[in-house]
Amino acid sequence: MVNVEGITFAYNRTGKNVLEQIGFDIEEGQCIAVLGNNGAGKSTLLKCIDRICHAQEGSVAVDGKDVFSMHSSEMAQNIAYVPQNTGAINMTVYDAVLLGRRPYIKWDAAKEDREITSNIICKMKLEDYILRNVSELSGGEAQKVALARALAQEPRLLLLDEPTSNLDPHNQHEVLRLVRGIAKERKISVIIIIHDLNLAIRYCDRFLFLDGAKVYSYGGIETMTPEAIEEVYKMHVHIIEYMDIPVIVPFPDVKV
Repeated sequence: MVNVEGITFAYNRTGKNVLEQIGFDIEEGQCIAVLGNNGAGKSTLLKCIDRICHAQEGSVAVDGKDVFSMHSSEMAQNIAYVPQNTGAINMTVYDAVLLGRRPYIKWDAAKEDREITSNIICKMKLEDYILRNVSELSGGEAQKVALARALAQEPRLLLLDEPTSNLDPHNQHEVLRLVRGIAKERKISVIIIIHDLNLAIRYCDRFLFLDGAKVYSYGGIETMTPEAIEEVYKMHVHIIEYMDIPVIVPFPDVKV
């Protein structure tokens, strides 16, 4: 269980709040989508949860433990964060994923650490790249390596900032399906920033709409309504079903 309460943040103390009293909770194994326009504070929210940005107010708890008072090693065992831009890493794919085991390694990687690394590499279908240097990979391949490293951490909370932005449509669905499966299997709570509403509605359990630095709405599929989308994105939409799959159809030329 993850509890986020009253997160308030401004980039300078005299400036306007980027986030204001943001609060929500996530059950084990749930994936939640953070939705909202550019500049709504989505990435900043993840950075506050991961202590990259220090919230002026609020708290985050993972399994009842205060994240803001955790030691860095305990933090790394509880929370894994994959940023929007991962950057090039000058090491092999295997070593990059093994790096995710660092919070658990005392002297050298144990057999269990290497087994976890190999299993994640297989699940992410990165076997063909295992000895390739990450800096030589495409943006999409490097993004999958960064996600594999985060999964190797075996966190209680996984933070993903636009994990599908560099992936082709096939890999977008494959990665989100994999993340959702691992989350349920290992009871990991996942927060995903995602711009594709159709991917969100298909692979996430709950939806957090941010608008004007505040929570517009938060809940299950019942909160993913045309009215909510139109209010937050200022764009007319219809939600239809095709083969029992909800599909959001935008009408950007229609005024709301």
